Amino acid sequence: MDYMIREMREDEYPLLKEFLYEAVYVAKGAEPPDRSITDSPELQVYIRDFGSSRHDSALAAKVNGDIIGAVWVRIMDDYGHIDDETPSLAISVLRPFRKSGIGTALLNAMIERKKTDGYSRISLSVQKANYAVEMYRKAGFYVVSENEDEYIMAVQL
Repeated sequence: MDYMIREMREDEYPLLKEFLYEAVYVAKGAEPPDRSITDSPELQVYIRDFGSSRHDSALAAKVNGDIIGAVWVRIMDDYGHIDDETPSLAISVLRPFRKSGIGTALLNAMIERKKTDGYSRISLSVQKANYAVEMYRKAGFYVVSENEDEYIMAVQL
């Protein structure tokens, strides 16, 4: 599949709400949550006023002119928060384009971007049952802490 990864433009930041919804883990056989879940304070931290901090950065994956995936980081007090120096990562690829390597390409591009920007690590939170755990491990992420349902992971840059 032909795709390109590029910096997300400011006028495209509103799309992050859709990608945030797509990033919500839904266990096999479970009903997806209502789209209003992205309005909850726990999830709004990922997108509210995105671009207003020098730590905010987003990349988009495009296929045939359409944005079909996004990865973004910011320093925030989210599920994957480690400290106030480490950006937390969120990533999502629209369902029809998953398991095609686009998520891995987005992830690796953001890792390289943040390394170039001088950050020492990136963190994230992921449900233990999410197949993306393996993608994160292959990219160098390791478990920092865990609870019953999820891992907090980080990668050294």
